[in-house]
Amino acid sequence: MKKSLYLNIVIIQAILFTLTSCVDQKQIAYFQKGINQSDTIAVANAYIPRIQPGDILDINTGSLNPLASSFFNPYSTMPVATDNITMTPQGGNSQSGGSGAGSGAPSLTQSSAPGFLVDPDGTIEYPLLGTIKVAGLTTTETRDLIKNKLKLYLKEPTVYVRFLNYKISVLGEVVRPSVYVIPNESVTLPEALSMAGDMTIFGNRQNVLVIRDDNGKKEFGRVNLNTREVYSSPYYYLHANDVVYVEPGKGRIAQTDKIYTILPIVLSALSFLAIIFVYSTKL
Repeated sequence: MKKSLYLNIVIIQAILFTLTSCVDQKQIAYFQKGINQSDTIAVANAYIPRIQPGDILDINTGSLNPLASSFFNPYSTMPVATDNITMTPQGGNSQSGGSGAGSGAPSLTQSSAPGFLVDPDGTIEYPLLGTIKVAGLTTTETRDLIKNKLKLYLKEPTVYVRFLNYKISVLGEVVRPSVYVIPNESVTLPEALSMAGDMTIFGNRQNVLVIRDDNGKKEFGRVNLNTREVYSSPYYYLHANDVVYVEPGKGRIAQTDKIYTILPIVLSALSFLAIIFVYSTKL
């Protein structure tokens, strides 16, 4: 029995040693300083999203006369009682103490109202105001446009405009792959990875893929997060509907290969131990 126990321990140690591999720190550390690189670098220009056909807008109107304003708010989804706006996975509400992105902080909540869908011709149908062309405008420009039109009907109108479908996807070697809704319409690549729980130890930090829609075409960009060049990359600020894919590194592939290589040996060893155990019990 002691011999079989010792043999079992030796086999387990051999398996653990085989599955364990050294990882170079330079392969997993973010934002490493390059040769002769300054500690202060320029950051890419901030991305300002513009409205496109197919977008869904939340437009809320106010004025000195709330009753009159209500006629212009058929799809209002104004945020409710939030101290901080958090970025949450699509399809779930992040509550204090819950799981997922934004856990432990108040989340942005909204009703199930559909909002204003931008038609293929780039217009929306607004109550009393009729057809309004919004494609190509920012939310700020759309707010000012609607506000000027409302001055014919309301006294001192106020307008709130935001996207309801501003989202990104994070896939691959991250802790929480998901589709994330971005309430404040601005998110960077490091922030997106943080929302997804960061990369796993097996993620390839040197070749992160960003897939972007560009006038009906798919644009594929690569970012090396091991260097500080990410801050000047055109993919530092993510666009609406961007997909971030973290490829598996060599460590993941090597580990998988080792498992399939060692598995027959482990099964054979277990069978051998079972035979020894049965034989020893008969003695």
